[in-house]
Amino acid sequence: MTEEAATVAHIDLALVDACLEHFFTASSARAAAFGRPSEELWRVLRKASMGGKRFRPRMVLTSYTALGGDDEHAAAHVAAAYELLHTALVVHDDVIDRDWSRRGRPNVAGSFRDTATTGGLPLPTAEHRGTSAAVIAGDLALAAAPRFIEASGVTGERRSRLLDLFDDAVFASAAGEMADVDLALGVMPTVAEVLQMERAKTSVYSFEAPLQSGAVLAGAPEAVVASLGAFGREIGIAYQIVDDLLGVFGNEGATGKTAIGDLREGKRTMLIAYAATTDCWPDLAPYLGDPDLTEERAAGLRALLVECGARDAALDHIREHTALARAELAALPDELGARLEGLVTELVERVR
Repeated sequence: MTEEAATVAHIDLALVDACLEHFFTASSARAAAFGRPSEELWRVLRKASMGGKRFRPRMVLTSYTALGGDDEHAAAHVAAAYELLHTALVVHDDVIDRDWSRRGRPNVAGSFRDTATTGGLPLPTAEHRGTSAAVIAGDLALAAAPRFIEASGVTGERRSRLLDLFDDAVFASAAGEMADVDLALGVMPTVAEVLQMERAKTSVYSFEAPLQSGAVLAGAPEAVVASLGAFGREIGIAYQIVDDLLGVFGNEGATGKTAIGDLREGKRTMLIAYAATTDCWPDLAPYLGDPDLTEERAAGLRALLVECGARDAALDHIREHTALARAELAALPDELGARLEGLVTELVERVR
């Protein structure tokens, strides 16, 4: 299963896009009654939701179709709920990280800041407008996301279960985001603390809940739903460690992500938490978080991360968590297990 595939089994991802497009069109029409600032808010939020890989909808549709689901309307709406949740969390995360761009373009905060500066406002005032707009936009997306589940046509216990899974994802993401903020401010966290934070912040809403939601929607037995949750937890942790590795050792041309940004930020990843426990730390610590870190110095830091065993430790954790994820596949129906095995293989290939 590749992220570039246009369909997941027989349900076209274009149906998910159509759900989102209908939502943004209707919301933009409602906003017109409140004036141009409200219209602009929805225009920028809509733009922020476009162009992604629709990874979380793919997780919903993968489990749903492999388990025999064929209700396109219901599946597309549940999948859209997780995509809009992703948009909300990304918009808020950018505010927390004080970022003004994403994928090389102004994000929601950056768009409103730039409009304000173009209009002649001083930068501090413009930045306040930008962050305020981003908080509001993220809130709008977060509030609207579960309404897609309510509009799916699913009723009774299944509907309640889907809403509970979604609520659990929001709850875990908030806890993980708060932990991420605190881990950056206090003493160096342990490897276990970093992995716990990453699991809560990203894995639950990206893997666990979407996979389980697809299974619940398909009417799968609870044992299958539980195994998908365990699989999602382990593969989600492995996915985050891979991202951390690529953020330092990756090929920017292949990943689209700079391999120096995490070092300049001093991001407290699993790599850094491990390195902090080694004899190499006194040579690493003074340069982490330096916004002016040169490529030459960054190359030296990478060499130290290899020398101290941090890179090997990360690879060991990836192997451990992918093995635990694979162990859950035996409890799943063959077709679903085969599709998820493809996800594991794809993940491992990213770091080879």
